Amino acid sequence: MILPDIEGFVAALPANRAIAGLDLGDKTIGVALSDLRRQVATPVEVIRREKFTLDAARLLALLDSRQICGIVLGLPLNMDGSEGPRVQSTRAFARNLEKLTALPITFWDERLSTVAAERALLEADTSRKRRKEVIDQVAAGYILQGALDRLAHMSRG
Repeated sequence: MILPDIEGFVAALPANRAIAGLDLGDKTIGVALSDLRRQVATPVEVIRREKFTLDAARLLALLDSRQICGIVLGLPLNMDGSEGPRVQSTRAFARNLEKLTALPITFWDERLSTVAAERALLEADTSRKRRKEVIDQVAAGYILQGALDRLAHMSRG
């Protein structure tokens, strides 16, 4: 089920289960997972995209093996907040994924997540080759951490 806002998403989640953050690209899907208390996002994998059915099967198998209870999908809004073709593609991916899983799905504004991930990797003196390999999962970590920080802020009220 796709929930348009983070409040509805968090209400649909069971307690003490991890959630996933996804950075959806044309060629890859970066995956990050939270801890059980939903405080820390950890980049875990990059799925090389082939076709939707294969990508979804691999993703859902990973999420199932880690007992993930929800999905935060990075929404690539334009800098002015408008929606372009990449947002439409991301929403279509979510609609297709929704048909294959009962997991709640929400979106998180991912503007600048890749920039932040690239900067962090550069500061860590990561080689160009290694940056290319991990950038999407690190970006997924930034997306998920943003959502986790929002959840923590909501619980403090």
